[in-house]
Amino acid sequence: MAKLKLDLHDIYNRGETIEKELNRVIQEAVEKRIKVVEIIPGKGSGQLKKRVLRFLNQKHIRNLYHRVEKDDKNFGRIFIHFRHLDLFFIAILLSVINEI
Repeated sequence: MAKLKLDLHDIYNRGETIEKELNRVIQEAVEKRIKVVEIIPGKGSGQLKKRVLRFLNQKHIRNLYHRVEKDDKNFGRIFIHFRHLDLFFIAILLSVINEI
């Protein structure tokens, strides 16, 4: 299973850079049809993890992924799961919608 990984340790104090990197990794996952993205905000005080979760909860971002999993064994890790529809399946859905 293909997976992308984003470690935020090096950029934890640069707000704009964090959002750019989150956008970049999510866009890459969508374009390359990656199933899982692992984000590592680190353990720390939990503020960076909260920031990442708030970012992921934005409606336009939330529409791009299937679900978020907070690792219960490692507090400093988040998984974003994607469910990419097969192009054939999308074509069938569009044809059904157009008939309605």
